[in-house]
Amino acid sequence: MHIDPETGLLSDARQVTSPNCDARPDGSSVDLLVIHAISLPTGEFGGPWIDALFCNRLDPAAHPDFAGICHLTVSAHALIRRDGEIIQYVPFQQRAWHAGRSQFQGQEACNDFSIGIELEGCDDKPFEPIQYRQLARLAHTLMRIYPGISPERITGHSDIAPERKTDPGPHFDWPQFQRLLTETQS
Repeated sequence: MHIDPETGLLSDARQVTSPNCDARPDGSSVDLLVIHAISLPTGEFGGPWIDALFCNRLDPAAHPDFAGICHLTVSAHALIRRDGEIIQYVPFQQRAWHAGRSQFQGQEACNDFSIGIELEGCDDKPFEPIQYRQLARLAHTLMRIYPGISPERITGHSDIAPERKTDPGPHFDWPQFQRLLTETQS
């Protein structure tokens, strides 16, 4: 995998531009990777709905789940689908709107200094092996570009917003991911 340092775009990703991003605050450095999980509708995979949400085009009439979220202006830097496809929504040097009210080791507003990666999944289903492999490859690539990100600074959305979020959920296999990350670094 390769990230263009000028554009912040991942060569191995399909590009879908989200308007839900902005510049990081002056003086901020990227040193945190946040793992998320998303499925739209809840518990269903595939389809155009995640792209639509991140691009402010989610039709509230398309599914009952969408009426309560279609107004949200959210994004992530990238999504890893169940089949391993990576979609990038926001260049890595920009601030994606993925973490909301959040805190990591006493530092608030995690969007300012983090990269958000979504996995297509939910709390009650295991993730696919290809998703772990792609996540490890992407995390390794990001750690080369952003040396402040280390294995100790990779966390779940539930860890930075525990009162609000549960993702990536109990089925995310942290030991498997860490093992793959170590193998990818070798």
